[in-house]
Amino acid sequence: MSEHWPGSDAEQPPTEHEHTAAATIRLRLWRKRIGRGLSVLLFGLASLVAVLLLIDLGISLSTRGSITDQLDQVQPAEVALILGTSRGIRGRPNPFYQARIEAAAELYHSGKVRGILVSGDNATRYYNEPVSMQKDLIALGVPADYISLDYAGFRTLDSMVRAKEVFGLDKVLVVSQRFHAARAIFLGRQYGIDAHGYAAADPEHTGYLKVRIREILARAAAVLDILTGQGPRFLGDPEMIRLRDEPEPALDSVPEQPNVLKAARSHDH
Repeated sequence: MSEHWPGSDAEQPPTEHEHTAAATIRLRLWRKRIGRGLSVLLFGLASLVAVLLLIDLGISLSTRGSITDQLDQVQPAEVALILGTSRGIRGRPNPFYQARIEAAAELYHSGKVRGILVSGDNATRYYNEPVSMQKDLIALGVPADYISLDYAGFRTLDSMVRAKEVFGLDKVLVVSQRFHAARAIFLGRQYGIDAHGYAAADPEHTGYLKVRIREILARAAAVLDILTGQGPRFLGDPEMIRLRDEPEPALDSVPEQPNVLKAARSHDH
């Protein structure tokens, strides 16, 4: 009868072959996990891109018939709303800004609007979009009496909501480039504003792809703002917009006198 000594059946250390096999199995498992993770990540990115593109397309289609770049097709309105942007970029004139100013002046001189509301950022004493727009409109022959300034148009959402809640506008003619006007009209309609657009010229050689990508993201942010109930940074007290009198055939020689468009009808909310 063979003797049995304690510990004689203890596990032997794994051989080099076993080490290699175990490492191979672990590597395969990690590859599977990484592959699954990448698949989920790619699916998520593809879904996000699809949602962004659908939002972009939806806004374009829903506002397509409300924007024109032909002056003779513009329906007269009391007020044109110019959406602000910087006057210059890296020390050079901003062609988007200039095109908006020229389009608004064109609307005024053609009699399509009776007044202009300029809305933009006034973040510091050295950066004042509304005052810059006012000065350039005056330089193009628009009387200062009929230019109203909104100093708290920090975003497109702010400009549109304040046009109604602060300046009392239920209907407005938005002046900006077509892609931007579409987003502004979309936002305005969510807040009960009858908004249409006059498209300022799109400057040449402005990096179209970069502009489009930024606008796609901005439109998604606009939808998110609506879904979350985001409001403007500031509202404040009601303000008035001065309008030129509508022309009367028998009084063509009488100088224009400022007329006042009263601000928001009710602020009980």
